[in-house]
Amino acid sequence: MNRPFFRLAPCAALAALVACTGIEPELRTLIEKTNPQAGVQDFHLGPPVEIADSGTARFARILHEGFRPHRALELVSFIDRYYRAPANDGYEEVLARLDKELREIGFDGADERLQVEFLPAGEVNAWTPLSGKMVLRVDGEEPRTLHSFAKAEDVDRVMLPVNAPACALKADVALRLADVKQGMVLVTNVDVGQVIMRAKNCGAVAIVSASLQTFNEDTTGARRHLEAIQFTTLDPGTALPVFQISARTKEAIDDAVERAQQRGARVQLELEANVRFDKRPLRTVMAKIRGDKRPGEAVVAVSHVQEPGACDNASGVAGLLEGARALVEALHAKSIPWPDRTLVFLWGDEFRQTDSWLASTDLKPVIGISSDMTGQSKETNAIALLERNYDPGALRVLGPDFHTPWGAGQVDASQIVPNGLAVIARCAMADVSLLEGGTWKTAEHPWEGGSDHDIFIRRGIPAVLFWHFTDFTYHTSLDRMQYVDAEEMRRTSSALLSTALAVASPLPTDLDRYLRSNERDFQLRSKKAEEVQDIELFERWESWRDGTREWLISLCRGTEEKLPKPKK
Repeated sequence: MNRPFFRLAPCAALAALVACTGIEPELRTLIEKTNPQAGVQDFHLGPPVEIADSGTARFARILHEGFRPHRALELVSFIDRYYRAPANDGYEEVLARLDKELREIGFDGADERLQVEFLPAGEVNAWTPLSGKMVLRVDGEEPRTLHSFAKAEDVDRVMLPVNAPACALKADVALRLADVKQGMVLVTNVDVGQVIMRAKNCGAVAIVSASLQTFNEDTTGARRHLEAIQFTTLDPGTALPVFQISARTKEAIDDAVERAQQRGARVQLELEANVRFDKRPLRTVMAKIRGDKRPGEAVVAVSHVQEPGACDNASGVAGLLEGARALVEALHAKSIPWPDRTLVFLWGDEFRQTDSWLASTDLKPVIGISSDMTGQSKETNAIALLERNYDPGALRVLGPDFHTPWGAGQVDASQIVPNGLAVIARCAMADVSLLEGGTWKTAEHPWEGGSDHDIFIRRGIPAVLFWHFTDFTYHTSLDRMQYVDAEEMRRTSSALLSTALAVASPLPTDLDRYLRSNERDFQLRSKKAEEVQDIELFERWESWRDGTREWLISLCRGTEEKLPKPKK
């Protein structure tokens, strides 16, 4: 995900969640001051839902039981072997594996209702890293290798940002921009994007950065983030060599420079980067389950392949595929009826996969769902989250809502069009948690942006994101297999696909549950708006409640009144 928590629950559950997630102290204080709303279900920090065997509950148990965690985990392990950038070697290996598995599942044409194909999304200059090395050389001391990788699966692979050029150089070290002279390498804690032009203008021949985001700090006290190398991406065509290092490595370089200055010795870094660029088509894998009654309308689930993390986003990719496998098996066993609307699954390059599909499809997209970062273990301190569509909560955040450390997105009131997708997704998360005895702790928050759901929303198509945060390993070299929880992938995938199926095959008998859940949502929101005497916000939530009601009636009753048409 190209982006990087919090909600309300009864006191005991809230205290337990605060303790286990290691959230920032100021958030903890604010949340503890928030008065619990009577009737809030303690497994979800957010509005309660009506508990019933209708709606998403018609699918949750079957999908949950059909999901095989060991298969999903094996696929995550395969994907995690590769540093995946758009159309590069690793990206293509993953697409080939997905295509193979989808055909084995049944998307091989034997049943014409199940199809898989590669979709083109233009041509790119695919970047594949082959090896990298950084050696510290101090006069009078033995050379010390600080970071290196020689295979795609090596931990230090993200020392090279995506699109970094090849290089082989040795240069003196400058620790401040003001100290850079012609031919030196700048070593800094600052994000490369903030200094690259100034460093180049000062004569730097390379930049070495130990930058990290504030949410990457390991709040457990183990200080694991000090070993993390941040994953980042450079603009295509960047000519200046750039390397990322850990905070520990930055400390080692700082110490070496301090020691050397005391005796007038020279400190140099030897930098090697071996990369390859190839002009290639950027491809997306698309699998379709053709709808039985309304095949021209589509429910779309999307998961991006690029980015090198196990949680971000091998878990989202594998969770969606294993969920699709469980669904197809259930369809063949007739334990789930064939969907009314077409289900579309996309795996490719974030944002561009959705953009290109929307631009080329003849189907009418009804909703979109992003599967991103769905398998974080408790060791990451992350919690399962639902990011909603544009709604009044994005204009003013009141409890139980809270923005994650990723931060609020910019939403204008004119962009808000009511829909019931968040109500349905919230029901699905509750259904899955109940299957696990209420032990699955989930939350939700207003729209922030940063993954494929944005593309749908901008076109007027309701969309949500299933993800996890705050994850201290996010976009770092620490995001590897030891932090992936296959059972968490199972839970998230089951909720995601239950949401998709509930929209693909709604029934009139689902409506009562959704409307009662919608009213519970409004009662909570209106109470909070009244508490702060924000009449305008109260009225916005009232309008949202009424519009959502009409959307849900149209969905479940299948009336002639059509759901809102997407923008071109």
